[in-house]
Amino acid sequence: MRLALLALRLMVLAWLWPVTQLNSSTFANKKRHKEVYVGENTKAKHGGRVDLKMKKLDSTKSLLIKSEQLLRIEDHDFAMRPGFGGSALPVGIDVQVESIDSISEVNMDFTMTLYLRHYWQDDRLAFPSSSNKSRTFDARLVKKIWVPDVFFVHSKRSFIHDTTMENIMLRVFPDGNILYSVRITVTALCSMDFSSFPLDTQNCSLELESYAYNENDLMLYWKNGNDSLRTDEIVLSQFFIEDFQPSFGLAFYSSTGWYNRLYINFILRRHIFFFMLQTYFPTMLMVMLSWVSFWIDRRAVPARVSLGITTVLTMSTIITGVSASMPQVSYVKAVDIYLWASFLFVFLSVIEYAAVNYFTTVEEMKKLKNAKIPSNFDTTQAMAFDGCFHDNDIDLVSFPEVSITPNTDRNTQSRNSTVSAPTEGTRLRRRNTLKYNLSFIRSNSYMIDSYSRVIFPMAYLLFNIIYWSLYA
Repeated sequence: MRLALLALRLMVLAWLWPVTQLNSSTFANKKRHKEVYVGENTKAKHGGRVDLKMKKLDSTKSLLIKSEQLLRIEDHDFAMRPGFGGSALPVGIDVQVESIDSISEVNMDFTMTLYLRHYWQDDRLAFPSSSNKSRTFDARLVKKIWVPDVFFVHSKRSFIHDTTMENIMLRVFPDGNILYSVRITVTALCSMDFSSFPLDTQNCSLELESYAYNENDLMLYWKNGNDSLRTDEIVLSQFFIEDFQPSFGLAFYSSTGWYNRLYINFILRRHIFFFMLQTYFPTMLMVMLSWVSFWIDRRAVPARVSLGITTVLTMSTIITGVSASMPQVSYVKAVDIYLWASFLFVFLSVIEYAAVNYFTTVEEMKKLKNAKIPSNFDTTQAMAFDGCFHDNDIDLVSFPEVSITPNTDRNTQSRNSTVSAPTEGTRLRRRNTLKYNLSFIRSNSYMIDSYSRVIFPMAYLLFNIIYWSLYA
């Protein structure tokens, strides 16, 4: 019986042996084909060289672990600053301004992109090196060590660029000196004074300070003095950058003490040509256009009224457009003075015609009342060449003569009897008082237009001379 079972087992093994060999050979061929495929792709990508390190699953992780071991990161508490308990740690700052992206008058802020570099020494990160070469790392190692907590005072928004990786660089030297550089865009407050706008110059500053460490723990300073602030070639649309200057000072907080503060000061002078084209030239043209009504016939009421209203509305539109692009400040700006003075000239030209029209009407009504002008007289026949109405242009031959009454003759005789004839060598002088001049102008209203043609341009020219001499 046992012999029969043994013989049966041998027969089964003999039957399964070829199948096992076939499967093992197939798996070996697949593995060999895969290795050949990987090797060919690796050679194609690396110029025929096969880097054995690429066969590792994550070589960067293993290199990072080696760097951490080299710098002995696990052996120290990097939550504490270097030299804790001793004197203040010197941290040098050096800034390179890449661009000033925008300046907003409405929000009173500016946006700047810059490279912020920190220099300090941390003996805990010193490492032995025969070649005395530094090691450079990215943001992954920065999170494991101590770095200065510098922030921007009065900043509204800021961020570190992260395309394609976070723009952070850490360079460690064998003696423990560290360079930490970040690329930042920050939007900060700039207190602007618009009293001379748009002929103004603005002083803005970007302020840097440690958030947690006061002057007893951390001392911020400019690494290379005035050379610590460098700028690329910056071109702005509305401003010309006159100066970039670093400075430093102290800031006091009642609850935490004194802190070192660094300043990036820059002076911006506004380009006036844009505002000359958009504001000043159109305003000047509107004022000059309002003077055209002085040469239009005073009886052409629709023409003169429509011209005056059009210039007034255009000036209102210009003032509204300028105010919409400016912050709502409580003081008067230079552009406001110019616009409202020009608006006053336009408004006075409308008032001038109202006065001319009124005096003309009063004059005609008085003459009609005294029967000097027939009721059927056509006033259009009495227009002079300059478009003004003159009394001496009226043909008075056909007018009825005014009869002299006895009362009139008696008054004439009394005047002749009371006033003596002038003696020889004397001269009669007529006093042209102000009241007489006003009465004369009222009775000759066409002269108001004649005077306005000279007074308005001369007054506006004088205003421009005073304005530009004060603000330009």
